Amino acid sequence: MDISSEYEENDSVRLSEISLNYTLSEYNERLSFLDRISEEIVFHFKMISKNWGAFEFSAFGVAALAIILGSWDLGIGELNSGGDYNRVGTQGILFLKDLSLIFTLLSAIAWFAFAIQLFIRFPIMRENIIYMLLGMFAVQLGYMRVFALHPTDLQITQLGPVILANLIFVFLTIFVVHRAVTETRDVHVLERHSHPDPRVVQTAWKDHSLKLWSIGLGLWMILVNIFSWSGAHSVSTRPISADGELYQFPWLYLICSIISVFLLIHIIWYPQFMLGAAGDRIQSTRAREVSGELNFVSKENVQGMCPICKEETSVIQHPSGKITINCAQFKCQGGGVPGTICQDCDMTLPTR
Repeated sequence: MDISSEYEENDSVRLSEISLNYTLSEYNERLSFLDRISEEIVFHFKMISKNWGAFEFSAFGVAALAIILGSWDLGIGELNSGGDYNRVGTQGILFLKDLSLIFTLLSAIAWFAFAIQLFIRFPIMRENIIYMLLGMFAVQLGYMRVFALHPTDLQITQLGPVILANLIFVFLTIFVVHRAVTETRDVHVLERHSHPDPRVVQTAWKDHSLKLWSIGLGLWMILVNIFSWSGAHSVSTRPISADGELYQFPWLYLICSIISVFLLIHIIWYPQFMLGAAGDRIQSTRAREVSGELNFVSKENVQGMCPICKEETSVIQHPSGKITINCAQFKCQGGGVPGTICQDCDMTLPTR
């Protein structure tokens, strides 16, 4: 079966159909965004339990194995003892214990296998997988550079390599990957879910929400920094008198890196799940314009139309795809997204 066709199967549950038994908006309308996040959490877990199979969990297992092999110290004692801090670089590699060298090579092979699995399983995200892995590698190099230069007396003014690495990480992850996925989602909804009834379009936007996905991306970036710092800190050159302190950081690296791998698979899987069946390429709008693939071009507002009587309504769809409606309260000139709070009169805007 083709990979994309597997995700093309129509799921019985859509995000717009998820309802919560308990909502915070009942007590305060301003907390409604937390309800929407909770709905997405429920939906994502349902879709993971239904769509993740042996391939996804085997990829997670391979990555977890790579992490464990790379940080294993039981029976070796090099991390626990601090190693020989007088030997660094290639000289240090030559004096590794045989078991450490074997585990290091096996860890590198497992990481390579993990990347290949991601490339095979998520074809429309291949380019973005490269960007994310490069950004993660840059952050780890930044922390290793800092601890290599200042192993014992690190000051905040000496974090230049870490700051530079994180700037690269943010650019690749936020301005390349996040932007490409969100703009591809926008084009997908505008082209494939266009409808004269604004309520249908609004439902399509909700079904394709990326709020939780964006939160997961930000959390993954934080975890990458945590495990990069703890890993570099645990193996940085320092006197053996710091044995007790050294032993704690590999565990922090182990826990955070395994969680980050799960998030990474989820971040790569969800756009494939949502857009893969349609055959959309994950590209930014500017990239689509350059390649000539952008078919939907609209610079005018579209007035809503009643699907029954065919009369115009007060609903307007903007060129960006955003839908707004005028407030129905007497003498109120406000408006906004249907179902939200009017900023002028604090009343709920109509949804139809």
